[in-house]
Amino acid sequence: MVRFEAQRLQEIFDAIQGKTILVIGDLMLDEYLRGTVNRLSPEAPVPIIEVEKETYHFGGAANVAYNLKTLGCNPVALGLVGKDRAGDILNDLLRENGMSTDGLVTHPDLPTTIKTRIIGDNQHIARVDREKIRYEDDDIFDLLRQRFDALIAGAQAVILEDYNKGVLSSRFIRYIIRTANAQNKLITVDPKFYNFLEYKNVTVFKPNLKETAHALARPLESDAQVEQAGKELLETLHAGAVLITRGQRGMSLIEANGEVHHIPTRTRKVADVSGAGDTVISTLTAVLSAGGTLREAATIANFAAGLVCEEVGIVPVQKENLMEILQKNSTVSHA
Repeated sequence: MVRFEAQRLQEIFDAIQGKTILVIGDLMLDEYLRGTVNRLSPEAPVPIIEVEKETYHFGGAANVAYNLKTLGCNPVALGLVGKDRAGDILNDLLRENGMSTDGLVTHPDLPTTIKTRIIGDNQHIARVDREKIRYEDDDIFDLLRQRFDALIAGAQAVILEDYNKGVLSSRFIRYIIRTANAQNKLITVDPKFYNFLEYKNVTVFKPNLKETAHALARPLESDAQVEQAGKELLETLHAGAVLITRGQRGMSLIEANGEVHHIPTRTRKVADVSGAGDTVISTLTAVLSAGGTLREAATIANFAAGLVCEEVGIVPVQKENLMEILQKNSTVSHA
């Protein structure tokens, strides 16, 4: 059982405030074009969208940073942007939301990653991605390493947020972890398929079920299978803990000390799972940076994911809403 008394919750959330957390990974801009459909194109059997509203939102590692900001942290997002309009918009969004732009590295030969979603009559019609992926590039590595070196000393924790867009090359991953460990920083990881097993010697490794099954080349259906997979990852990666997110089945925390906790989902009504993984890694890291235990951090992150899944679209977790639901569910059981 994890029991959150009001005083303990207040201690954790008070300690979260102002913590500087460095989020390193693939920064993205999400663009939404919304409008109405009144006719089909005479050029092809596709709807014509008359755009009425255009909005921009944080995507990828930038959304992780935004979740940290709404929890009360001081996030610094480190990643690549292009010398383009999307990069300018991302800069402006960070500033408008009171977030640092010190981690933005502008590269003239790479576009800012932007995902454009076209919505007609409230139906998702299409998505257009604009990106260019370059791994193991000496020039890019040097730019990112120099910026990382300038920022790491001021951070209490590091999040590696990998969307396989080229920022987290195997060489940069190893450099970040080696340097952060030498300075006794917390390191949490949200991996993707490439470089999955490069993240050795971190505090918490947080893959989802699909990524884990893919990496281990076998289906993971039961609690026992997930537990065994977590133990294999612990041994391979020498991590402090592995947290496997399992969608509607919640998440499983496998610790290096041998303890295992299967945490059931806290979503009351699923509206949209988009962004839930970003919320988990940000909340988990924020609580750990505030002195929370692994079980406390995983439990609070589980509730945070439940809250954002109840909203349509990618939205950040709100500190007040999270504290309220935690207080209402002060006793949390684990299998």
